[in-house]
Amino acid sequence: MPNGSPAPDKSPPLARARPLALGRRLRVGTRRGWRVVRGVEPEFWQRLLTEASAGRQWVDRAVVLAYAALTGLIVVGFTLASEGATHAFAMLVHTNALGPWAALAWTPLLTVLLLWWTRRFVPGAAGSGIPQVIRALEDDLPEGGARRLASLRLSLHKIGLVAGGMLAGLSIGREGPTVQVGAGVMVHARRWLSHGSAIDSHDLMVAGAAAGIAAAFNTPLGGVVFALEQLSRRRSMSHSSLVIASIVLAGMMAVAVFGNETYFGRLKVQELSWSLLPPGLLVALVSGFAGGLFSRLVVVSMQGLPDRFSHWRREYPYRFAAGCGVAVATIGIATGGTTAGAGYEATRDLLEGRSELPGVFTLLKFCATWLSAWSGVPAGMFAPSLTIGAGIGHDVAALLGVAGSAAIPLIALGMVGFLAASTQGPITAFIIVMEMVSGHAMVLSLMASALLASGVSRLVARPMYLELSAGLPPGLTGAATPAQPAP
Repeated sequence: MPNGSPAPDKSPPLARARPLALGRRLRVGTRRGWRVVRGVEPEFWQRLLTEASAGRQWVDRAVVLAYAALTGLIVVGFTLASEGATHAFAMLVHTNALGPWAALAWTPLLTVLLLWWTRRFVPGAAGSGIPQVIRALEDDLPEGGARRLASLRLSLHKIGLVAGGMLAGLSIGREGPTVQVGAGVMVHARRWLSHGSAIDSHDLMVAGAAAGIAAAFNTPLGGVVFALEQLSRRRSMSHSSLVIASIVLAGMMAVAVFGNETYFGRLKVQELSWSLLPPGLLVALVSGFAGGLFSRLVVVSMQGLPDRFSHWRREYPYRFAAGCGVAVATIGIATGGTTAGAGYEATRDLLEGRSELPGVFTLLKFCATWLSAWSGVPAGMFAPSLTIGAGIGHDVAALLGVAGSAAIPLIALGMVGFLAASTQGPITAFIIVMEMVSGHAMVLSLMASALLASGVSRLVARPMYLELSAGLPPGLTGAATPAQPAP
């Protein structure tokens, strides 16, 4: 036998035929079993095949999820920048005895600079940012109108301007502006999606706004409810799973940096008794009226009236902003600087029962927040509203002789009541406050306070964010400015 040639097969023919027959029967059985399996749930296998063959759709989804993670990281950077600016202002004020008086020049000067930058480069970044997103979600905007209200460029400017406002010592927050920041970042993903993608700009902005509020407060459920209650009143979300996935990813970025901690820690709520019912009812009524009054003042101030102050604001915006800055700095001197910024430390001190705030702190924080918004600079009102509500709960508790740990539930009721009244979003307020303070023992109480306060607020004012979105200048939305009548 030559080298390398195979040895002849000397096995019987029947033995050689058995493996071939066995293999044939296995293949036939496999095909029959596959037909049986496919026949049980034909729609399932058809959908599975469709999803597996939709390669471009999976690429689009990956792009959206990547932008959701980017949104969370940008919100983290926004948080760090805001906290750093607040700390820098506190260092400026408390460095020496002349620090508080130096704020009389520093606050108005920086306020004017921020207003000039906003009016010159990004007029769509003025204000809270939530009305702009609500308006950007409208279907009647002309082409390019939404880009003036939500874009990646505007989001980056917004972060710097809000941080600058906190460096100036204004009474503003970052949580509301985070809605506009998140919407602007997420809508930028549209340019990387396929032309036939069913994910449109509306879905991306809703997902970004909800992801922003969830990452800012570390309240994932609050972000979902905010999107449903505030941003989807005129059009339903066609990609609700996309919104939830974006919130999860953005929240994971925040948790990875700051840890899985609640915004104000955990409430030490004792067993609630019926003796707290009258004080709690009073807190809900007072916070509802005060929140409605605050909403009314903000709307009227921003839209303007035929009075002297509105005339000064229209004719001399920078002088008016400087005046607002002086007033806010004066209030800061009267309160030892506790009214500056979002009020996080003051609210936490109230919740932990170690507050040494002046008796008129609540009223002065109310006025400082209103004046900061009236100046026209980018300014959020979510966190200051929580501080004002906490002050209302604390004042009512002190008035009725409720002290110590027994006052903590009343402070929480004031927080949810004022936030629900000022925004007229009771479900959002209830969910956010409950998650922020881990107040699961007060679920029914917080819900009742939010609903009652929101109902009282509706007797005083209409929804603030809807009113502000309807009153945006025509130039911001791309609409033609109406012709002025001839004299």
